[in-house]
Parts: sequence; C-alpha cells; structure tokens
Amino acid sequence: MSDHIYKKIEVVGTSTTTIDDAVRNAIKKANETVNGMRWFEITEVRGDIDNGEVAHWQTTVKIGFRIND
Repeated sequence: MSDHIYKKIEVVGTSTTTIDDAVRNAIKKANETVNGMRWFEITEVRGDIDNGEVAHWQTTVKIGFRIND
C-alpha cells in the first residue's frame, strides 16, 4: 500500500433555505473543478439577516482531496 498525499481547500457555500443546502452547494460547485474530493469539514456557519429574518445561510467548508500521483 502506498502513502497518499492530500490537500484541503476552503470554500463558502450559501443557501436561502438551510445550512445543509449551503454545504451541498459548496461541494457541488467545487466538484466542477476539483478532482478526487474525499471529505469535508464545516468550520464556520453564519447568515445574512434581512428585516429580522434569515435571508441566507453561509457555511465555510474545507474540502479534502487526494493529490494525483
């Protein structure tokens, strides 16, 4: 078994509905340009308030992926 090397990137996803959707939006968009994604970590959750209501959820997501050999 060979050793593997990984890298992490950080992206921010948003959603008008849920934190879960914000995470999924971030991962879906990153998947368009990043190959070999393996895991994610939610490092921050925040939101945008408009007229006393939550307008957008924002999640900072670190995504780990394997560096090609």
